[in-house]
Amino acid sequence: MSDTPLAVGNGRPRNAAATLHDVAREAGVSLATASRVLNGSTRKVAESYRERVESAAAQLGYSANLSAQATARGTSGIIALLVADIADPYFGQIASGVARGADEAGLIVTIAITERDVERETRLVRALRGQRPRALILAASRNADSDRPELVRELDALQSNGGRVVAFGPGVEGVRSVVIDNRGGARALGAALAERGYRQVIVLGALEGMRTSDDRIAGFADGFTAGGGTVDKIYRGGFSRDAGERLMNEALADGLAPGTLVFGVNDVIAIGALTALHAAGRVVGADIALAGFDDIPTSRDVSPALTTVHVPLEEFGYQSLRAAVDDEWMQDPDALALTVLLRDSTPEL
Repeated sequence: MSDTPLAVGNGRPRNAAATLHDVAREAGVSLATASRVLNGSTRKVAESYRERVESAAAQLGYSANLSAQATARGTSGIIALLVADIADPYFGQIASGVARGADEAGLIVTIAITERDVERETRLVRALRGQRPRALILAASRNADSDRPELVRELDALQSNGGRVVAFGPGVEGVRSVVIDNRGGARALGAALAERGYRQVIVLGALEGMRTSDDRIAGFADGFTAGGGTVDKIYRGGFSRDAGERLMNEALADGLAPGTLVFGVNDVIAIGALTALHAAGRVVGADIALAGFDDIPTSRDVSPALTTVHVPLEEFGYQSLRAAVDDEWMQDPDALALTVLLRDSTPEL
């Protein structure tokens, strides 16, 4: 018995993918017109022709060729989003905002994970350039290596090919930046906790050189010391929940007096610290105070609820998408304002 696929009425094998030629034939238009409609050309097509082509494409199950679209437009309909760790709720909320904006713009989001490794980030940018993305959003935390010439060259090449680069935070030359006021938000948190009567704090942060962590540590220290407090020690390790638990255990081994405040530079670190404190029999709130930063959903669900700084992460993601696609764009500071949230993990003394 033959395995040759049967042909349908237009001569196309029944199980073969529809081609642009098939769509043009079905719609009764030229190949060039069908291509302009389906592959994203900037040349205008009469609405009646557009409707016929789109109807034929739907009837035949035609899927547009992304490479052809990229050739027609100079860029594809892809937004490339680079994050450090997709399992971190911080980046998940940012990705949600990017996806919402991309959906409004009729674009597709591709997510890649840098693991906070600039060499890996460089390789990813080089690979993504081949897809001719409409834009590349760098949401991974920046560090001292982020200005390495190899990465800068790849970003310049992407922009030379018509793509746009958007970065979270300053530090990437020649690109649009969506800036989270980490230092200002942390300063406000430090001042608020000093006003609640806290005088001794230890800080759990990422390795030195990670800009988000460094800015939050510096800002918190400014606000806390201005209010009469003292930063006893800074423990550094990473941005993860496991890092928070490990650093908290180090601090407990060093000795932690009742009434001490612990500041984790993000909520994930603070939640890891909370686990270590519970395991050590320390009572968060009544014995040791604890604060974080970001206001991820879990910060409201742990017991006691975590004092933190609310960062509208989904809105930051959405704004980064608008920065990527809008010709005229300016960050709206009111929509992206940070707010200190005082909860049960830091009762007033």
